[in-house]
Amino acid sequence: MKIGPIDILLKKNFTSPKKFYFISGNEITLIQKIKAVIIEEYQKLSKASLEHVESISDVFNGAGLFEDKKIFIVKNCIGLNEGVLQKYREISGIVIFIQENSQKIKKIKNIFLKDKDSYMIECYELTRDAKMNILNESLISANIKLEKNLYWFLIEKLSNKFGFFDDSLNKVLQLKQKDINLVNIKKLVSTHEDGKDKLYFSLLNKNSDIVDVYREKILTNSDVNEFYYYCRFFCQLIIDSENEEEYNKKIPIYLFREKRFLIDVYRRFNSKKKKLLLKLLSSTEKVLRKENSLSLVTGLRFLLSIKKITTS
Repeated sequence: MKIGPIDILLKKNFTSPKKFYFISGNEITLIQKIKAVIIEEYQKLSKASLEHVESISDVFNGAGLFEDKKIFIVKNCIGLNEGVLQKYREISGIVIFIQENSQKIKKIKNIFLKDKDSYMIECYELTRDAKMNILNESLISANIKLEKNLYWFLIEKLSNKFGFFDDSLNKVLQLKQKDINLVNIKKLVSTHEDGKDKLYFSLLNKNSDIVDVYREKILTNSDVNEFYYYCRFFCQLIIDSENEEEYNKKIPIYLFREKRFLIDVYRRFNSKKKKLLLKLLSSTEKVLRKENSLSLVTGLRFLLSIKKITTS
């Protein structure tokens, strides 16, 4: 069955756990947040361990698969069918499938839509109504009252991308009631919200320029993680596309201004470079899983490594 990501964030209609969670869409920061909420809620009920696997077949390679409760995070579910899903029901624990949008997953989505023990969650940029729902619940929880002009200012100015929205909103919620005014709120929400996702588009600049922009935009470990997931999205597009025509179709519509740059980057890749890029993503993922966050130095090294592979 289908459930909205905001229902999960606000824990509405999300009281009973399901066996399977299929998360798709193109808003990477929201995808990661939904995954984190599902894991947190399930671990309240059971001391389940996390296990990350690359594809659907890798789930069955682990020891103690049917005895110990686990939370499997499956990155690539291409090839999944009802027969495989039926086999997954024997697993002790839950399975979270994460698959960014493509034409190849329509049939897979239908499987989860029909399955009573599944949630199918699609993550896109926040709508106005979604921002209002989150803001309303957050204000009630924090016992904060906003004047109408401040409320509507926030609705208009807070980003549609969850990562930026959440970061700015948390800063506002940390203000004391007496400090909540238009001047202070403007300071908090007028950050360079397009900085982290746009860093990737500096890829072909000089290293010194890339370092300068990185140091300006990436200030915390949280910034690094958010930046990494944006970069991973663009890298995965390159890796998963067999030719330029297929790649061109996969570029999200909202990136129409950057389309020429993205195609230029793709043309620089061959099968050897794609393997190097995949290896880089895998090694960075291992660090992320081990440490739960990436350091500022690791993030910069990651970006410069992508450039090195691209331009070599």
